[in-house]
Amino acid sequence: MARRLPSAPPVLPGFSHVHVLGSGGFADVFLYEQNMPRRQVAVKVMLSEVVNDQVRQMFQAEANLMAQLSAHPSILTVYQASVSADGRPYLVMELCSSSLSERYRRDRIPVADVLRIGVKIGSAVETAHRQGVLHRDVKPSNILMTAYGHPVLSDFGIAASLSESEPQEVVGMSIPWSAPEVLLDETPGTVESEVWSLAATVYSLLAGRSPFEILGSEKNGAADLIGRIDKAKLVPTGRTDVPPTLERILAKAMSRRPEQRQSSVLELLRELQQVEAELGLGQTPIEVAVDDWALATVADLEDRTRLRGTAVVPAARRRRRRRSEVTAAQAAAVHGSQVGASRGLVRSTGTRPAARRRGMLALVWGLVAAGVVVIGLGATATLVLVRATSSEIPRVADIASSSDGRSVVFTWNDPGLRAGDAYVISTGDDTSQQATNRFVVSRPDADERFCITVSVTRDGRTGDPSAQSCAAPEGAG
Repeated sequence: MARRLPSAPPVLPGFSHVHVLGSGGFADVFLYEQNMPRRQVAVKVMLSEVVNDQVRQMFQAEANLMAQLSAHPSILTVYQASVSADGRPYLVMELCSSSLSERYRRDRIPVADVLRIGVKIGSAVETAHRQGVLHRDVKPSNILMTAYGHPVLSDFGIAASLSESEPQEVVGMSIPWSAPEVLLDETPGTVESEVWSLAATVYSLLAGRSPFEILGSEKNGAADLIGRIDKAKLVPTGRTDVPPTLERILAKAMSRRPEQRQSSVLELLRELQQVEAELGLGQTPIEVAVDDWALATVADLEDRTRLRGTAVVPAARRRRRRRSEVTAAQAAAVHGSQVGASRGLVRSTGTRPAARRRGMLALVWGLVAAGVVVIGLGATATLVLVRATSSEIPRVADIASSSDGRSVVFTWNDPGLRAGDAYVISTGDDTSQQATNRFVVSRPDADERFCITVSVTRDGRTGDPSAQSCAAPEGAG
């Protein structure tokens, strides 16, 4: 089939067209130079012949999703989105080098590099899941490399909500990296199908081919691949430097039955970290939000995402320990100030009686004056506190929950957020921050109720938490 010619680049105010970067089924990507600030960017432009209301909504959803998620170091950064003068929607994105789809078929990528890429891209996928979003098109060609060699996940064009349970029309599908239940229209996508796609991508980077492709064979068409994927008889990568542990992990992640796979992308990432440890490699940090993330240092975050041989202290106990340490430090400071004051009084006792009386009188009046100042400062502090809290950080109320047996979805109404506000979700042992008023728990324990509280953070301060809301998976007791 002949490849189509790229469309004409649109005229974009503030940007100068350089040349075409690539073409796809629904869009072209061009290299532009932005005038202010001056930099080169990639601009993804929808084709005019495919633009309709549905595609326009999908494109807008992709722009919004990538803008919300692109703060993640392994998700492609989106600078802006708009519609050109000729009516074509476009995205202005970070410029990256070519995707991994060219490299893995041409070069033998070291196992260490593949594990690093897998953990970093998996961290992006796990982050999207925690925001209630499925990517639905994880594959080598959607992994780009930044100028600094950092892999980033792109193209959320067919992303969907985790809570969507009814099959719907899917625009585009990458057969070699799609789970069998997706190819057979049993589901539009789940966390388990994303586990499959990520494992299939890691497998491809190791094997130099997609998992069920037969090199040199003419039977690699869509029907042939779907038939082999449905049987799910995965053969090893064929590389002697790939440890058996990794082969087993990938085989488990691509099991025919979703319930036999790892229960989450995070679980798969931890197993990939174990392979790194087995090979004597430094473990790649899992880059997802953790409790107390806003106060943690980079080293803290890396420590919390690395597997260790020692016991891990639960988050709630860590928080109690921090509070006790702060309390002890405060007590020590108070004790030190008291000792210092007493030492000052001891030094004053060496004076003559009259001078001592004058000193004591001055001390009394000084204490009285200090008390007045303290009272005044206390009143001022009270006034400042009242003014500081008069912004009335809104409080979330009436959290609703629903379940489809595979996930529990908590939702609530916007209590009146302003720009820069965010929700803080607390689950007892974990705390995370997000922008959306929905929280999804994937594959909760069937015999356990899952409880959350929601607060609003504003200007570095957190308001009162909501009442606790609990739910159990459908069918649980």
